[in-house]
Amino acid sequence: MPAKTTRERIIEATAKLLSEGGRDAASTRAVCAAADVQAPAIYRLFGDMAGLLDAAGSFGLTSYLAEKSAIKESDDPVEDLRTGWDLHVGFGLAQPWFYTLIFGDARPGHESTAVKQAAAVLAHRVKRVAQAGRLRVSEERAAQLVHSTGKGITLTLIATLPEKRDLSLSTMARESVLATITDGAATEAAPAGLLNAAVSLQASLDEATVLTAAERSLLDEWLGRISRS
Repeated sequence: MPAKTTRERIIEATAKLLSEGGRDAASTRAVCAAADVQAPAIYRLFGDMAGLLDAAGSFGLTSYLAEKSAIKESDDPVEDLRTGWDLHVGFGLAQPWFYTLIFGDARPGHESTAVKQAAAVLAHRVKRVAQAGRLRVSEERAAQLVHSTGKGITLTLIATLPEKRDLSLSTMARESVLATITDGAATEAAPAGLLNAAVSLQASLDEATVLTAAERSLLDEWLGRISRS
């Protein structure tokens, strides 16, 4: 196995400090001692401590998801969305310091690498629901509702003492959101209603190669207008 680079050592040392003691434990001095580097190396590689914490948050999320890589997509995209919700909440409760670092410090106009990674995973799951004709709202609105509600529930549970946590809150919130954004089980019949059909078709527009890029763009605009109505 090749030796780890200085960047990798610093990120892993920071991640370990965060996991064990939270954000306050990952000071510049502590990171330097744990990674056996001097402070200038941090600023040279990451710009500042905010850049390092961003990289460490991404590392923590990626590592956690890698442990769950055995979970494969099923034939039911709604059930996969449900599984994704539980995985998200599970990450927050298993790694509260990482979670609050990634999702608990919202800044207007700024998204960390880890947040973008999580958003991409969620967008993929939502798109599969749309392609199956089971999404009742636009993909963007569905993803925003799932993300904001899931994040709120997770942060609430993290802030609650473990012995007082009511994990059924997560289940109730999850099922409420799914009931709002999805229809029932898929059937061989056409999706019920114009809205479902528009959302489903919009999610699969990239496959309509018989149309030109301009035609797909125009159709996307029309379908988006229907799905937002």
